[in-house]
Amino acid sequence: MDEAREEIEARYYANFMDVIDAREGRPFAARFDTVGLGPLMIGDLSCGADVRMRFGELGAFHINAPLSGTMELRQGGSGRRLVATADEAVLLDPSGDTFLDRWSGDCRVLSVKIGAEALEERLEALLGRRPGGRLGFGGGLDITRGPGLSWVTFARQVAAGALAGDGLATHELVARPLQEALLNGLLLAADHPWREELDRPAGPARPAPVKRVMEAVRARPEHPFTTTELAALARVSVRRLQESFRQYVGMSPMAFVREVRLERVHEELRTGDPDGMAVGDVAWRWGFTHPGRFAAQYRARFGEPPSRTLRG
Repeated sequence: MDEAREEIEARYYANFMDVIDAREGRPFAARFDTVGLGPLMIGDLSCGADVRMRFGELGAFHINAPLSGTMELRQGGSGRRLVATADEAVLLDPSGDTFLDRWSGDCRVLSVKIGAEALEERLEALLGRRPGGRLGFGGGLDITRGPGLSWVTFARQVAAGALAGDGLATHELVARPLQEALLNGLLLAADHPWREELDRPAGPARPAPVKRVMEAVRARPEHPFTTTELAALARVSVRRLQESFRQYVGMSPMAFVREVRLERVHEELRTGDPDGMAVGDVAWRWGFTHPGRFAAQYRARFGEPPSRTLRG
């Protein structure tokens, strides 16, 4: 049991676990096969006996898709009961204390942890703009047919190849596109506020210079970018870059840099420890050197002071 707790903490989240029903012929006998793929941790998990678990806030999106058996869960203050079965997976959000009230002994589950920042950035890339709200899911995902079944099948295939050690899933030329495909697929399969928009035909694609700058900023938002440096990365003039950003992004290049930095600060404060973290240190780390200006920009973007986000 202690080894099982430690393995789940190392691969997923800090937890408390105990057996609630060790029937004759079905003792606790955990088997966890897990593989990390960039922002995803994919596991094929089973415990043998009925167990319960308790977590704090996950800090990541999470999917439980059983092959057999059931998982009964609750998340957040509502106490709404969620049941994962071989017909319907359960999607959990990063925030809200999470309780696994019963993980049945006959339940073998595909358990996927998805980095919140990576999934939110993928949504932004697919939309071609900042969503303007927090990503959250509807709770359930039909995995008997359609996009839900396709996504679960794909995730299992990718994990099996990576676990076998002789597939392409971990090759550097293949790993990133596979990870991106899994993130894209989830956003296209699950219910969330931008699901219908993603189904609609895309508008005009952003030109390559704009894409180059956006990718560079997302990769290193803490870097002290200047408009001149961004124009050099885009391989166009400063004026052309500014015009292109206003047309295709709806803001200037430096405003985009600020938005990405604010999102990173917000995520770190939202998931950080109030007793061991200082707002000023986080802001400085992400490139904000003027405390007063940062606080005003943060409040305008998120509707609350950064200190309140940190306190939860």
